[in-house]
Amino acid sequence: MSQDTDQTPDAAAAAPDTGVSEHEAALLEAAALALAASTPRPIPDEALPPEPRADRAKAFVRSMFRLAIERSHMRVALVGLVFVGVFGTISTKLLMMAIFGEPPSQEHRVAAASSTAFRPDIVDRNGEILATDIRTVSVFAEPGNIYDKDEAVELLTAVLPELNATELRAKLSSRKGRSGAGFVWVKRELTPKQQAEVHRLGIPGIGFLPDHKRVYPNGVAAAHILGATNLDGIGIAGMEKYIDNTGIQALNSFGLINKQADLKPVQLSIDLRAQFAVRDELAWGIDHFKAKAGASMILDVKTGEVIALVSMPDFDPNDPKDALSPDRINRMNVGVYEMGSTFKAMTLAMALDSGKYNVNSTFDTRGGVLNWGRQKIHEYHGTNRVITMPEVFTHSSNIGSAKMALGVGVPGHKAFLKKMGLLDRLRTELPESAAPIVPSRWTEINTITIAFGHGIAVAPIQAAAAVAAIANGGDLITPTFLKANPDDKARSTHVLSGQTSEAMRYIMRLNASEGSAKKAAIPYYFVGGKTGTAEKVIGGRYIHNRLFTTFMAAAPMNDPKYLFVTIMDEPQGLPESGGYATAAWNAGVVTGKVIERVAPILGLPPQFEPPVRPFPQMVKLNAYHINQLGGP
Repeated sequence: MSQDTDQTPDAAAAAPDTGVSEHEAALLEAAALALAASTPRPIPDEALPPEPRADRAKAFVRSMFRLAIERSHMRVALVGLVFVGVFGTISTKLLMMAIFGEPPSQEHRVAAASSTAFRPDIVDRNGEILATDIRTVSVFAEPGNIYDKDEAVELLTAVLPELNATELRAKLSSRKGRSGAGFVWVKRELTPKQQAEVHRLGIPGIGFLPDHKRVYPNGVAAAHILGATNLDGIGIAGMEKYIDNTGIQALNSFGLINKQADLKPVQLSIDLRAQFAVRDELAWGIDHFKAKAGASMILDVKTGEVIALVSMPDFDPNDPKDALSPDRINRMNVGVYEMGSTFKAMTLAMALDSGKYNVNSTFDTRGGVLNWGRQKIHEYHGTNRVITMPEVFTHSSNIGSAKMALGVGVPGHKAFLKKMGLLDRLRTELPESAAPIVPSRWTEINTITIAFGHGIAVAPIQAAAAVAAIANGGDLITPTFLKANPDDKARSTHVLSGQTSEAMRYIMRLNASEGSAKKAAIPYYFVGGKTGTAEKVIGGRYIHNRLFTTFMAAAPMNDPKYLFVTIMDEPQGLPESGGYATAAWNAGVVTGKVIERVAPILGLPPQFEPPVRPFPQMVKLNAYHINQLGGP
């Protein structure tokens, strides 16, 4: 046997036949080395015995292929996860858009916030609703999402005929907003029927937002007190504007009010029953006496609460388009007028409080004319004799009033009217107010004319507040339209002595029993009051036949509770009045009707027997004057 084939079994086992020649093994090893140049080699286990070169090469190749396969699986998995994430995000966004629509633009968010703002209810002093919110919806458009605008305009105006087609087309032609779709209101505050009809049209780019509609269930009642809101629920006048000034708007903008129940109702001083009655009687008076306009109010002289206030022509706050018309202003708060002889109440109170005069002081009115420089002051109801202070009031003497004011002097006169709040703008909860018109240079002739109510113009409500102070014991109380706490004295200033107030109550009662206030002397209510007639100033001149009339009456005069005020603009004389158009014949008649109708509503009891000693501090009165205080 040759030596090449003479191998033992052990030797054959030790060198198994791999089927790979040494040359092939060398090529494989070279390929493996080239592959390994770009791939980190596994750290060899040096504890293992060395393997034949061909086996090492094959094992190394297998490990490299295995590693490449494992890495490819990881890359595929990573790519798969990326695709799942991307398509998941897209699918979620599509689903959210299908359910909730496209994210709103800035304009959309602002509109949504304004349309869901909450406002508190407004109630009268007895809890009756004067203003409240109801839920409704408004329709909007996204012009960028409407493909056929002409068709959209045609369809929308068909179901909402009140829309202006030209204006709507212009709105839909805009493309405002960050989203590019834009946002415009189509119509606010739809009825359920209108909403259903618009929804049925199925116009892409047309949607709805929840909204609140401010409603005033009593219509024109208390219109000038309540004011109104705009379509965004923002107060634009009256108590509605006052509410916004208290911070409701800011709370809504910060999202701190989530429901109507979060807001406490705003309770006014107004009695809705009295409000209806006063408006009814005033409307009758304006029509009957053919006046251009008029106003009436009831003031609680002890608390300053406004129980009722009506100014006509008025408006419906549910449709406030006429609210800004010049002839529909709140004449009690915003109008300023010469108040005529009602100012004589201030003059007499000033004279008494100065200590220079008393109720038995006398004034010479003989001749019927007071000459002052080039000015001549005439009497309207002249007596041509010496008269007492109460007679100055009951006969409405211009000369007597002028002499009282001159006796006090210009500085004292100005100081008194300032103290009574008649030279400054009166501020109440209502944003609407007007400053008085006073002489820029105040001389003696100004004091003479102002003494009987000419030459100074004030808001009727501030004149009423001054007369209330005269009647209530001398406390000037700022009028309020909110229900007041009777113990709250913060709005009160003592301006007159109790003795002066009592003397003035006596004189006002005397005027109702025998003077110009007889028309309002309703039996058993112990009424006292004063008329006032002023010629209107037009073009810088007094016009003789254009009158502004006023009547103020308080009841009961032994312990006044309410002051009743009526003003009328250019009332006309009637056959029943003998052609006279002065205050007693119109404003006085209306005031009497108001007292007669409202007194039982307000719980003002009739006095079937005259009060015993109604003015206990009034002494040294002659028997005639004392007798005039008796009876109803």
